Amino acid sequence: MITWRRLTERDFPLLSTWLAQPHVARWWNHETTAEAVARDFGAAARGEEPSEDLLVHLDGTPVGLVQRCRIDDYPEYHDELAPVIDLPAGTVSIDYLIGDPERIGRGLGTRMIRAVVAATWTDHPDAPAVIVPVHADNAASWRALEKAGLRRIAEADIEPDNPVDDRRHFVYRVDRPR
Repeated sequence: MITWRRLTERDFPLLSTWLAQPHVARWWNHETTAEAVARDFGAAARGEEPSEDLLVHLDGTPVGLVQRCRIDDYPEYHDELAPVIDLPAGTVSIDYLIGDPERIGRGLGTRMIRAVVAATWTDHPDAPAVIVPVHADNAASWRALEKAGLRRIAEADIEPDNPVDDRRHFVYRVDRPR
């Protein structure tokens, strides 16, 4: 069963280990020192930032992270996407990773995405949609989104997470069920 809870500062060593894994580092491009993880994830863990960092568990074992936020809470993010797609007020975005390399390629990403998106409609009752931009070269990620029921709605020229990448992104969307 997939469950999650808010990331806490106690989880930072595990997150640091995950961020250093080659399959994660390729797309997330985060520093992995204790100080860097605390700097980049501390405010959300302490509830001082509007985003949610969710530590995902499979049958009680931590396996991944999902970040969830309202796009309106991050004006630069909003301004980058707004010229390309319709962004109704309250739209939510997610990002995700599977930490353990032994668990990739087995459908876990799809299950995580599907579960968090389904919970978003309850957790954020005014959210009309979930939008996910993903780098065009990250086929594993966009395939997981498609399998989870999101549809590609646009191509966007936006800032990549990793500076070695170009700006090509696919944007995926799922609307609140009616």
